Amino acid sequence: MKRAIQLTALAGAAALTLAACGSAPEETTGESTETAAAESDFTACIVSDEGGFDDKSFNQLSYEGAKKAADELGAAFREVQSQSETDYEPNVQSLVDQGCNAIVAVGFALSPATVESANSNPETDYILVDDAADNDFDGEKDAENVKPLLYNTAEAAFLAGYLSAGYSEAGKVGTFGGQPFPTVTIFMDGFKQGVEHYNEVNGADVEVIGYEGGEDGAFTGGFAANETAKTTAKNILDQGVDVILPVGGPIYQSAIAAIEDSGRDVALVGVDADFYETDPTTQPYVLTSILKKMDVSTYEAVLSSGEGTFDPEAYVGTLENEGVGLAPLHDFEDKVDPELVTEVDELRQQIIDGELEVTSYLDQ
Repeated sequence: MKRAIQLTALAGAAALTLAACGSAPEETTGESTETAAAESDFTACIVSDEGGFDDKSFNQLSYEGAKKAADELGAAFREVQSQSETDYEPNVQSLVDQGCNAIVAVGFALSPATVESANSNPETDYILVDDAADNDFDGEKDAENVKPLLYNTAEAAFLAGYLSAGYSEAGKVGTFGGQPFPTVTIFMDGFKQGVEHYNEVNGADVEVIGYEGGEDGAFTGGFAANETAKTTAKNILDQGVDVILPVGGPIYQSAIAAIEDSGRDVALVGVDADFYETDPTTQPYVLTSILKKMDVSTYEAVLSSGEGTFDPEAYVGTLENEGVGLAPLHDFEDKVDPELVTEVDELRQQIIDGELEVTSYLDQ
């Protein structure tokens, strides 16, 4: 019998298993760089969201996937980084002007600029990471030649929430985000569901601090590692949590700074990439990471474009297709009860089999 676990999700624009982590490119600001290739006349390109390609998170993973595909194709590769939202439209246009055959736009914030460019350039393949390209919210893509790459991270976050609840000795776990966009709150929603399921199964009363659902939670107002993010993390830590999930690119760095200042043993849950691998400074703190395999899906989309088999239908990463998942426990392996690990593994299979339902905005 299927168990339905309800959550409050943001409706709106739609927009883990170890993620690959190569070296990040040298920083470029508003100007594209090119990797020349002689084997193909195909040109693969990518434009970042704020944070750049060395953010150790979703920009970097998408970059690595696109670059890997270009290398395999023997194609030219061009990249351009965005420093602010005013860069999105001119950056996308700059790649069009350079004759790119496939353009990867990383992040939901680039959706309007990507859709506008796609409609003006129907022969170019566009790959939009973390958004459905539905800016008028009518349930349909706004440009036929855009392939949305979406990720049902609520499924993996559910497992992280259950794990965190079982690991917590304080009976309190926390989470906060950058801004209350669906691609942010989907992590927090899934995490909260996992904690609630742990309580239901084990007769426990583990609290989730920092998030009630939807826009009701702790948000920093942006995605920068700054004093605001550190203060937000500190306010949650001060309530006694011993596991914290920061959702929003580099803001995890502020959470670690707050943990260090607290002098307490607090575990951190990463997002997008396996923080243990992409940022070794996190290794003493990372319990696990909620993975979005953007490197793999971006690689496959760019490769198909270069091979002439591009399919613009939306891709949705799930536990079943291994588009999302949990990173290994790494240094925490000896600190987590093996029975809890077994329970998490069983829950993963129940979600895949449809016996356990985890809901998210992608279900709407």
